[in-house]
Amino acid sequence: MANIILFNKPFNVLSQFTDDDGRPTLANYMTAPGYRVAGRLDYNSEGLLILTDDGRLQQQIANPVHKNWKNYLVQVEGEPDTATVEQLATGVKLNDGMTRPAKARKVAQPVLWDRDPPIRVRKTVSDSWLELSIREGRNRQIRRMTANVGFPTLRLVRIAVGEWTIEGLQPGQYREMSVPMTIRRMKPNPPQRKP
Repeated sequence: MANIILFNKPFNVLSQFTDDDGRPTLANYMTAPGYRVAGRLDYNSEGLLILTDDGRLQQQIANPVHKNWKNYLVQVEGEPDTATVEQLATGVKLNDGMTRPAKARKVAQPVLWDRDPPIRVRKTVSDSWLELSIREGRNRQIRRMTANVGFPTLRLVRIAVGEWTIEGLQPGQYREMSVPMTIRRMKPNPPQRKP
């Protein structure tokens, strides 16, 4: 068995326990010696952060090779049309290459906690919500994807990683649990044939 902590990370909290600049960290919310973060969440993003006391499980959760879906609710500036949503799903060309196929759909405004500070509201520009699911983890990937197709991200909330969700957790709350270890064996690359 391995132990995990499911934490609903508030806005503007670092996904680590220390910070030389005095910004809020995980230590403001919990004491968890021996636990490490399995897949970071940006300082200005909110939602599910998983910590574990098992290095193998940490790699299985965080490493894109294991293809765990990460689901996000994304508030964007503007109203993307169907073609834009399909582009997000099929792949977006970023400066570090094409993104892998994703899942993307427009959704109604979700019921979420108030963000502190609140999102900047512009009376002349509408906003809308998307649900995006990806299997990779490039730096600030969702924000770069939506900006690339012309709809900058205003708010980003990770709601699930694989089977784990933030259901029932308010910002700053966490739940501890034990999980069975079922590490997937990675297939080695086939040997190269000599010409």
